[in-house]
Order: sequence, then structure tokens, then C-alpha cells
Amino acid sequence: MIFTVAIDGPAAAGKGTISKAVAQDYGLAHLDTGLLYRAVGWRVLQGEAPVAAATALEAGDLSHDDRLRTPEVAQAASEVAVLPEVREKLLDFQRNFARRDGGAVLDGRDIGTVICPDADVKLFVTASAEARAERRFLELEAKGIGVSRAQVLADVQARDARDSSRDAAPMVAAEDAVTIDTTNMSIEAALDRVREIIGLKLQA
Repeated sequence: MIFTVAIDGPAAAGKGTISKAVAQDYGLAHLDTGLLYRAVGWRVLQGEAPVAAATALEAGDLSHDDRLRTPEVAQAASEVAVLPEVREKLLDFQRNFARRDGGAVLDGRDIGTVICPDADVKLFVTASAEARAERRFLELEAKGIGVSRAQVLADVQARDARDSSRDAAPMVAAEDAVTIDTTNMSIEAALDRVREIIGLKLQA
């Protein structure tokens, strides 16, 4: 069976949590495509050129979760993600993953619009910038990373602006995507809604 779920949306909206839960619930493989860009961003911070870093990317680069989740790497990832040459290098990897036997869940910024325009289910998970910044601040604080709420909000807003205005695959909800706003929604409620959507599609 090939069944593809595409989940897009801005940072800290909850799409990663939802994607992992959906993959576990339905026995699907999961790819956080943002990790591809974070891994490229990390390599760029080590001195590599963006396109060379994307070309040399290996699956093992995605396993270093701690080093890929820092604010500096997130910033670098957002900056390399606007480069068409970098996106092109990572395109085949993502599409091949989406077509794997047994089905797959991919989350990112352009899954439903560019990577998997024919996905069986398309979701756009979003929330207000303030709500997302607060979630990210608490996450960083729990890891002992010292940042202010104001700085995290500014970073979220700057990243949103870059992701939505870039020429190459801007972040936007696919026309046939179901939008889920988690600003005032618990993760349990969001997951219930997602399961309902996927269940109806599987029945059809």
C-alpha cells in the first residue's frame, strides 16, 4: 500500500507532534523534512557551501537531533531553504520517501504543494505567532537554552516571513488541504480531528 499524508505549517504549530502520532497510529513511515534543511544548515555553519552541503547530505546526518534543534541551526536552515538549488537537491530524497511501500507521513512547509501534490491527505497545521513563540520558548527553556520571549517571538516572525515570501516553494496551504488551527486547541483535540480526516479518506 502507498498512502501519503502531507502535513505542512509554520514552526511550533504542532505538525511534528501530529505527524509522529499519525505515523505510529497507522503504521506509516515518518519524515520530518525540516530536519533535511536543519542538517544542511548545520553543515553550512561548519563551513560548507549550501549546495555542496545538500549534495553531500547523508541519512546519518538526520540522527543528531540535539545539535539540529538549536536556534542557530534553525536560523541557518531557514536561510538555506530559500535557495532553489538546495531545494532541488533534496527533492528526490523526499519524493522517494513518500512513495515507499507501506505509506508515509511527511511534514514540512511545501509537502502538499510541491513535494507530494497528489498526497492522499493534506493538512495545514497552524497557530498564532504568539502561541507558537510561547511553545518554542518553553521548549528551549526546558533544554537550558537561555533566550528571551521577545527574541523567540522575533525569530518566529522573521522565519514566517522568509518561509512565506521565498520564491522557491513558499509556505502556503495547498488548495485542497484541511487547515487545523491549534492556537486554542489541545494536542489531543487536534489529533482527534486529524484521525477523523484520515479515517474518512481510508474508508473512501
